[in-house]
Amino acid sequence: MILIPNNGNAGNNIGKRPQCIAHKIDVAMPIPSQFNLIFIVGKVMAFAISLQLSCFLKEKNSNDDYLCTAMINFTKNKKLLIYLGFFGVLLILFYLSIKNEHQFSDAKLAVINPAIPEFSFTDQNGKIMNSQKTEGKVYVADFFFTSCKGICPKMNVNMRRIYEKFKDESDFLVLSHTCMPETDSVNVLKHYESRMLSGELYQINDGTYKLRNNNDSALISDNKKWFFLTGDKAQLYKMARQGYMIDNGKPDSTQRIENQFIHTQFFALVDRYGRVRGIYDGLIEDEVTKLMIDIPELMKEKVDHTRFLNGFSNSPN
Repeated sequence: MILIPNNGNAGNNIGKRPQCIAHKIDVAMPIPSQFNLIFIVGKVMAFAISLQLSCFLKEKNSNDDYLCTAMINFTKNKKLLIYLGFFGVLLILFYLSIKNEHQFSDAKLAVINPAIPEFSFTDQNGKIMNSQKTEGKVYVADFFFTSCKGICPKMNVNMRRIYEKFKDESDFLVLSHTCMPETDSVNVLKHYESRMLSGELYQINDGTYKLRNNNDSALISDNKKWFFLTGDKAQLYKMARQGYMIDNGKPDSTQRIENQFIHTQFFALVDRYGRVRGIYDGLIEDEVTKLMIDIPELMKEKVDHTRFLNGFSNSPN
């Protein structure tokens, strides 16, 4: 089951082939009430200035006007004017800091899953890769198995393209999870890494890509971005279904875990706060291209949702 936010409703697409969920979701925009403090203070200051100007433009008998008299007396107090000016500068600086940090214009993808479960798996080097190591990073996740002769090679060739495009970004990762941990050991994944990274990418006549001259025994020592993960099968499948939400929807969740099998072509895009922001078909060129456009957009987002007691939110209501 794939959930597609659409005006707060979840869509059940079991048995259907979704097309790039990132294209179907509503854009999350900040609500005006989040800026009430700035608007209210700004209105008060504008009223005070307009009242002051109107008082000076009136005739001499304007001194009989209580509000004008109070305003004129107020402006004669230099200390209060200094305080007012200081407060105005602080207000401007506060507004600019909010504008620069939130960059709402860059947040074009709504939240599909606001909190993926914590995880801990083992990578192709025998090291732990867990959710703590992905904090503050944008990453793409998928599922495959090394002996797959069907969709996996094409999927991971496209993932290789994504890796090549963003491998120099300090805040970007790729997590490829095996769906057959019973056979895909650390050593097997290490050879698969060599196969995927040693070959040369090239484009064929139909516009798709392939690898050539790849060698599963090649020494790969400079890969710090693409992690091939194995671990407990139940936890891996939980991540696919409840975390990344890229399960293919087969009704096998009631079977014993050793009899279950996930085989999905979808890529999940996760932001710096562990939220799924897009799901893309890894076999369709237009969706892979869209994914490569969306990744930099997420990397521009700087908002910290723990600030201001959650008064600012980039998530849909």
